[in-house]
Amino acid sequence: MIYLLEDDSGIRSFVTYALNNSGLETESFELPSDFWQAMNKKFPELILLDIMLPEEDGLSILKKIRSDDKTARLPVIMLTAKDTEYDKVQGLDSGADDYVSKPFSIMELLSRIKALLRRTSDSGTEKNSLTVGNICIYPSKHEVFADDTKINLTLKEYELLLWLVKNKGEVYSRDTLLQKIWGYGFSGESRTVDVHVRTLRSKLGKSGGIIKTIRGVGYKAEGTESDRKNI
Repeated sequence: MIYLLEDDSGIRSFVTYALNNSGLETESFELPSDFWQAMNKKFPELILLDIMLPEEDGLSILKKIRSDDKTARLPVIMLTAKDTEYDKVQGLDSGADDYVSKPFSIMELLSRIKALLRRTSDSGTEKNSLTVGNICIYPSKHEVFADDTKINLTLKEYELLLWLVKNKGEVYSRDTLLQKIWGYGFSGESRTVDVHVRTLRSKLGKSGGIIKTIRGVGYKAEGTESDRKNI
């Protein structure tokens, strides 16, 4: 089930029809109050969230979703007419997994939704743990600990950290990380990776230093000789 919160009736009807017609069961809402009522009854697999809304803006809603342990890992795609780099960075900083600007192609939106759902279903299937420095990841539980403290990450933050740690020592360009983590070409949007790395480092605290910036190239996770890889 996908929840769409969009106050424009034309866009809401069109997107809902297109997604349902593509086999993606979708329920749409005009008002945040109706959306929250539905959330109290059943959590969706993914949320499409507009920013400019009556009653409550989308960024405020996103922050509430991310601050609640029950919903913190729900995939969220921002769907909005605000398309400046600042607006995109603000949305990603607030915990969005992806950002689609209006006007948009319904095929592009479907591609991004399916890629995010695919990444969600594929994650957390490995067993045991993965350790680098003071960070320990439990893929089967979808949990991350830094200095023995559980860290609350968004889906994309988690997937980015998991990829870098699983491939520690390997340097990946921003474009490669966009392809690996987001699952499709994301031309011109490399700023997305930088934002996620910044928030990852912030959430990991002093342990965030394991993510190294390779100037002019990209990023890598740098471990120590004593790190054990159990996957």
